[in-house]
Amino acid sequence: MSINFEELDFRATPIGAVSLRRRRLPGSHEDVYEIKLGDEFLMTSAFTASEIALAEMGLDLCAGENLDVVVGGLGLGYTAQAVLQSERVKSLIVIETLQAVIDWHETGLLPLGAELSGDPRCRFVLKDFFAATVSDEGFDPGQPGRRHDAILVDIDHSPEFLLNPANAAFYQPESLRRFTRRLNPGGVFALWSNDRPDAGFVRTLEAVFSDVEAREVTFFNPLQQADFTQTVYLAW
Repeated sequence: MSINFEELDFRATPIGAVSLRRRRLPGSHEDVYEIKLGDEFLMTSAFTASEIALAEMGLDLCAGENLDVVVGGLGLGYTAQAVLQSERVKSLIVIETLQAVIDWHETGLLPLGAELSGDPRCRFVLKDFFAATVSDEGFDPGQPGRRHDAILVDIDHSPEFLLNPANAAFYQPESLRRFTRRLNPGGVFALWSNDRPDAGFVRTLEAVFSDVEAREVTFFNPLQQADFTQTVYLAW
């Protein structure tokens, strides 16, 4: 197999085949890591600005110190890494539904794996994020019903473009109202989207939260050789 492309792992999962690939961009000496679900790209390390912004924007709205944070969706780990850059963070639970993704980090197959696994504040939890929002246990198996200062989510492509149709209920007002019981008073909910801001979803958030923003994150996409805009929704 060419050194310019390598499939590092491939596994069947309940939501489809997931694969981890490493390749070189033309004219570059940098390795790019990609996660695919079937034929869909879930994430690439070629551009991570919005994944990092998800963490930074969410934490900027949190008051105080000793923050307890949840990240929904581990992926390549860039949101979790950005959370751990903050000295105000006391604990981080990363919820991931695919054992393969956790394994890639814990075995060092991904570049950020050792850093995340080695930080005593960080814990990976194998769980369906959306099921956890409505369960009595919540996100922390060791502390049922625990509340958090920030919950940062990067799972679906957008509130309209879902990886699993079963996730749709989460983005409705009734489910989001139940979801708020996972947040401490004044806690922040932040959501990544691959699309530009959706006015309809902003209105949905405004029906549940006191303050809502949809912030655009624009960056240069080397794969398309053009600027690309994604969104971070913030609600508190």
